[in-house]
Amino acid sequence: MSGESVNDAFEDDVVAAEAEVEEAEAAVESDLSQLEGERAELVDTLRRVQADFENYRKRVLREQTALVERATERLVEDLLPVLDSFEGALVSLGPVDPSDQEKLRDGVAGIHSQLVTVLQKAGLERIEADGTVFDPNEHEAVMQDDGPGDPHVAETMRSGYRLKGRVLRPAMVRVTRA
Repeated sequence: MSGESVNDAFEDDVVAAEAEVEEAEAAVESDLSQLEGERAELVDTLRRVQADFENYRKRVLREQTALVERATERLVEDLLPVLDSFEGALVSLGPVDPSDQEKLRDGVAGIHSQLVTVLQKAGLERIEADGTVFDPNEHEAVMQDDGPGDPHVAETMRSGYRLKGRVLRPAMVRVTRA
């Protein structure tokens, strides 16, 4: 073989090798581009899954909190007649031996105070009604005295209560227009 033909063959091999390298580089770039696209898609999916999980966690926490509040509300509502009975007992203590009446009154007052404290810790608050402007959201009018002017609460017949800011039971009142 002559020197030129070896050089030509060598150059042909180099050109072929360079073409193979370019082809391999193009394939690698294509694979890299595809992998970057898949990576971006997976990162996007991961972010959506994380956001969905965070929303789920918040929703479950809200539902659990609401469930606990409803259970507390039901318990407090069931205890309100007991509280009414204590208040009625304190008001109706009639004539007995003064020393016995005082002991009985103090005992009942102590139990009443303890019950009120427990209920207040649970979020119960009394609706103050006497002398206020009548509000149908907080007051239940069972009697009404007619007259000119805006209606206001003249007398509370039964106490009303809010639990954590929400009206649990409206106050039963006598309304007067003065």
